[in-house]
Amino acid sequence: MAHYRVGRLEQEIQREVNDILLKRVRDPRVQGITVTGVEVTGDLQQATIYYSILSDKASDGEKAAAGLTKATGLIRSELGSRLNIFKTPELQFERDQSVKYGSRIDELLNKLHQEDR
Repeated sequence: MAHYRVGRLEQEIQREVNDILLKRVRDPRVQGITVTGVEVTGDLQQATIYYSILSDKASDGEKAAAGLTKATGLIRSELGSRLNIFKTPELQFERDQSVKYGSRIDELLNKLHQEDR
């Protein structure tokens, strides 16, 4: 039963953080950020939020991370008012590398197919 609650909470947090970033956070550094996943600890005290951005530039990644760090308090307080839980988890943002990894694999596979011809 506990795993069901954690999974449900992760989905709710992902949906709500996406909505908060879109509608409430006015920092231009967080424009275009998409939340790709959320992991909540078993005691529901901490949440790691994985995000991706469309740009591959390192400077854009640093700006997005700085914008999210600055907006963490607002996001957490909004989550607290939107979710019906006893204590809002501490938030930590990490950039999701899976999109970049997947595109690198596609690139390598395409290169292999071209070499076979």
